[in-house]
Amino acid sequence: MSSKAGKLILGFLVYSFTLAVLLALIIIVWLNHEFTRPGPLTQAHLFEVERGMPLNDIGYSLYDEKTVHDPFIFIIGTMVSGAQGHLKAGEYELQPGMSAQQIMNNLRKGTTFGRRFTIREGLTSYEVVQILNGIKELSGEVTNIPTEGILLPNTYDYRRSEDRSEILTRLENEMEKTVLPACRILLERVAGSTLKDMMDMECAPAPAPLKTVRDVLTLASIVEKETGVAGERKRVAGVFINRLNRSIALQTDPTVIYAITKGKHKNEGKGPLGRRLLRKDLQIDSPYNTYKYPGLPPGPIANPGRASIEAVLDPEEHEYIFFVADGSGGHIFAKTLAEHNRNVAEWRKIRRSQGK
Repeated sequence: MSSKAGKLILGFLVYSFTLAVLLALIIIVWLNHEFTRPGPLTQAHLFEVERGMPLNDIGYSLYDEKTVHDPFIFIIGTMVSGAQGHLKAGEYELQPGMSAQQIMNNLRKGTTFGRRFTIREGLTSYEVVQILNGIKELSGEVTNIPTEGILLPNTYDYRRSEDRSEILTRLENEMEKTVLPACRILLERVAGSTLKDMMDMECAPAPAPLKTVRDVLTLASIVEKETGVAGERKRVAGVFINRLNRSIALQTDPTVIYAITKGKHKNEGKGPLGRRLLRKDLQIDSPYNTYKYPGLPPGPIANPGRASIEAVLDPEEHEYIFFVADGSGGHIFAKTLAEHNRNVAEWRKIRRSQGK
């Protein structure tokens, strides 16, 4: 081969390589421009990534819902970014003008749309189920009421079409993660077991005479129903511990209400019974009636929050064995029956002055 021909070939190769590099650079610049330029959305849009959804399906779904200009740009950009396989399932609120890259980043971070519901402290399991069944975006109506006391009150996120039974399991798992470590139950969970199965396990740090997880949750549920004042919980818990240790009946109205309603409380603004608790109600024959039967009732009367559980595990030490409402949302505590009777008389005066 002549040197002239060799130079021609070399020149052609250099030219071809240079052209290929320039073309590659042009393609990269164009892809980056398309991947980062504002998208076609003109208003906020909810987009759902299903569990196990392939990248191709996500790209085409985004395109079909007019949130990206080109499905290939989203797919290729995601692969080049190394995000393939890291896009999280969930429902996302995509904002107007979001680029394909911004959408990819949201899906990678898992910044899902904030659907939330709140289970406040002291609701019964029946009331929790009523709340979940009332959320239209969920699926799978719940018909069986969970065991009382095993659902942790809190504010929870949920996904559209998420199964209600799965949410109940999540609430139970959260209670399990709260109460079992607090009771120093560090055993590995037996396959298929639930908090319901572990209610009668010993709770090591519980004050006497409490012995089991059930005892702790039961008393915590009573404390939860008796006071909504954060600073009183440990004192109220101490009152009930004192009464249990002295074999004095707890005599707490919420347990009688539970004996009557079985947790199916009325919510019409007139209290859980739809009326005032009457003196004759205190005679109902039920193991939940702590006026009639001493000691703890058979189980929780509501779902207690973390603070009430902590109060029961670390109650205030004092000599109080009575308390009554003070008219301002809190309570007055007494060590003797005579002192308590004076406090009750004052409370009745307050009620009369309020026209109750």
